[in-house]
Amino acid sequence: MKNIFFLLLISTVQPVLSQTKLEKAITNLENNYEQEKVYILTDKSQYAAGDQIWFKSFVFDGYNRSPLSTTLFVELYNADKKLIDWKTILLTNGEGSGDFKLKGDLPEQVYFVRAYTPYMTNFNEDDQIVKVIPIYNPNSTQTLEVSKTSDWSAKAFPEGGAFINGILTKFAVRLLSNTSLPEKWSGKIIEMQNPNVPITTFTSFDKNVASFTITPALGKKYQAIIEDNTGKKQTINLPEVADSGLHLEVSSSKEGIKYSLKGVNLKQQLQNYKIVGTINNHLAYKANITQLMNEASSLIPTKISNGANGVLQLAIFDEQDNLIAKRLCFIKPNNLKVEKAEIIGQNLKQTPRSFNSIDLSPESYFKNYTVLVSDDDSSNKTDEENILSSLWLTGDLSSKIDNPAQYFSKTANAEALDALLISENWKRFDWNSVLSGTTPTLKPNSQKFLSYRVKPLKDNALMKDTNVNLVLRLGETEPTINQFRTDQMGYVYLNNLSFDEPLNVSVFVNSENGKESNNDNLFVTVEPLVTPTPFKGNFPTTKYTLVTATENKKLSPAISRAINTQKNSKKLEHVDVQIEEVQLVGKKKDPKEELDKQLSTGMFSSVNSTIFDFVNEDQHAAGSTNILDWLQGRAAGLTFQRNNSGINVPYIRGQQAKLYLDETPTDASMISSLPINNIAMVKIIKGSGLIGDAVAIYTMRGNMKSKNNEKATQKNNVSVIKGYDKPSEFLIETLDTDDPTKKIENDTRETLYWNPNLFDSDNIPPRIKFFNNDTAKQYKVLIISFDEDDNLLYENEVFK
Repeated sequence: MKNIFFLLLISTVQPVLSQTKLEKAITNLENNYEQEKVYILTDKSQYAAGDQIWFKSFVFDGYNRSPLSTTLFVELYNADKKLIDWKTILLTNGEGSGDFKLKGDLPEQVYFVRAYTPYMTNFNEDDQIVKVIPIYNPNSTQTLEVSKTSDWSAKAFPEGGAFINGILTKFAVRLLSNTSLPEKWSGKIIEMQNPNVPITTFTSFDKNVASFTITPALGKKYQAIIEDNTGKKQTINLPEVADSGLHLEVSSSKEGIKYSLKGVNLKQQLQNYKIVGTINNHLAYKANITQLMNEASSLIPTKISNGANGVLQLAIFDEQDNLIAKRLCFIKPNNLKVEKAEIIGQNLKQTPRSFNSIDLSPESYFKNYTVLVSDDDSSNKTDEENILSSLWLTGDLSSKIDNPAQYFSKTANAEALDALLISENWKRFDWNSVLSGTTPTLKPNSQKFLSYRVKPLKDNALMKDTNVNLVLRLGETEPTINQFRTDQMGYVYLNNLSFDEPLNVSVFVNSENGKESNNDNLFVTVEPLVTPTPFKGNFPTTKYTLVTATENKKLSPAISRAINTQKNSKKLEHVDVQIEEVQLVGKKKDPKEELDKQLSTGMFSSVNSTIFDFVNEDQHAAGSTNILDWLQGRAAGLTFQRNNSGINVPYIRGQQAKLYLDETPTDASMISSLPINNIAMVKIIKGSGLIGDAVAIYTMRGNMKSKNNEKATQKNNVSVIKGYDKPSEFLIETLDTDDPTKKIENDTRETLYWNPNLFDSDNIPPRIKFFNNDTAKQYKVLIISFDEDDNLLYENEVFK
């Protein structure tokens, strides 16, 4: 057959006025449908109340880690859609990690983890990941059970959507259920006028799908009769047999994807039909049929995806640019492009509480790893979902898939995956909507990281178009003073902030026209501009049901182990707290001396100095306008003179003294505007040391609290804002100890090692190191990584 196709390599967009309906749709798709999806890895599949859920998130733009977002919201809901907890996660190269500490009194039920970026809220809420997490509690009056009944329904899908007279057609049969699917099922195809003679039979590939082929005859009606392994049956009708239309047939190989078209009783045959292939909402292939003919075929080479795996959405359009047929197909299903970890050494033992290690190559192209090591109990349970199935299937397809990870396992059946894709739809966009010109309403480009709107008020009035000073103190770092001018609405904006410690924001104003600055009746609020979005949809149905618990509630081995592990952790924490308390009792030092050592450096040390401690002592400074006014008459040799702005300037023995704020040179106007509540210490240095006569002001750090505020009314010109949630540290320690107070009799940990950011440092081999529990004889090791080109490394093996 002559090659009547051509591949369009589009480097520029044609003018809109000259574009056809389909070309406009493709331009619309390219410009407006960039989308993200999320995969959440948790250290376990089920938890006990009181446990800690460790999670790692991966955000993808197509099949690459997303550069679009730097913020991810991860939320924990109960079955009644009540928000239990939520985290704001910092994304670096599309990756971020965190944890939830579960309360010990959480009722036993199914919980849901929802994850999304602010950018994802531009699109359908159904595109956001919702992960099912069963949480058990032995004290709950209800208990979770896996549903024993399988209430399923079946559908039959002809390849390409057409069922045409005399054309051999491949069908996919798909089972769907709100609870669980039967282990095995089979079926037969009958003609309704002759039901006793099966035309063909089929057996399920897995719980989800089966396939068969049939050549229909016009005027006949066909049915599929499906029966599961428990004897339950269902009869469904196949589509009506048409006398005209387009038949699409697709097959995938290592060379590429071959498609064949057959036109039956078409007016212009296949002339001017277009074939469009998209990968991740982007045009990957486009061809036109330029001649009159009823049959055509071609091979789409794997170079359209640079040889990478993924789903190609093939769509066929007629001469009027109407969508006629579509089909999803997987690129190179038998040749997954997934790298394996390069392990250069391992030291694994079965001895209880023994030290174990696995060394990864420092010369690998992969530098940052996510690693999870668990006790493998030889149950041979496989993960129902993993990063491969999320990346290539569930993140983009419309319906619920049972055990999607099986399609990318070592024993995967490429025929089953192909049948599954015949039965599925691409949920990221609908061709008919795009053809009609529909576009998502995208919010204005959000700021990178976090942004806040600060609203200062003076005497309950907005301070519009006014100079204000903001004191920003992050955690235990030194505060910074920044001058801003409010806009016409009275707001100041703090944009593109990345922090994971509490950020204290204080507002104050400078003096004007020679008057003393007055910071009374100042109030400040800070509103985050990037906020979580309420969940409006419905959670997915699950295989679990809640029933009334019996008097002797039986726990699964995994949950019993988790509860015992919690008891061990509490015992160790209790002993550590007692030891710390004993150590603190033995320490008795001068608090003012300790404060001076904490805040000042050697350059500001002097034997001839006077120190005022605002942290440990009440200095009765609440009634003073500013710290310079308060200092008058409090230190021998220190006097003050007012400058042209009416601000007190310090003098020591007749000479103007130097002024320092946190040991940085400053002037009296800045010091006079500083709220006294923010001051931790004042040091008067007289004619000695390295800096001469000076007044040094030190501001609060960390969790310091001024004694001056204990009796004074708290002012409202301070607001504390929360940034990104810092992940907790997963401790790598052995429970084996000679200390009888710390003796743990039964180490039952399931998660032995969790590190969402194991990295290569100075060519030192990245080492996975952990201690065994009391029973593990083999270890399940999961390793995930991406190189600079977003090639994926995925290792999920059992080590002995």
